[in-house]
Amino acid sequence: MSERGRTGGSRFLYEPFDAAAARIEANERVTEERWSGLERRLQTIETMLERLERRLWLAVYGVAGFILTQGAVALMNLSPK
Repeated sequence: MSERGRTGGSRFLYEPFDAAAARIEANERVTEERWSGLERRLQTIETMLERLERRLWLAVYGVAGFILTQGAVALMNLSPK
């Protein structure tokens, strides 16, 4: 049985339930959770992009090193014996 039924008081003595405020608070909580999830996903994407960038630079340096090595080998083969 409800609290009102036990005390026998008037229904006007109790604080009314504000459905609009409860709905707004619930929407704010949902929005905060969505926002935190979005931030977490963006952080994951940023981390993956940083890793990809490091890999790309490593590949660029590897190709440049290979080309320089091939050039050095070609120069050494051109020298008179």
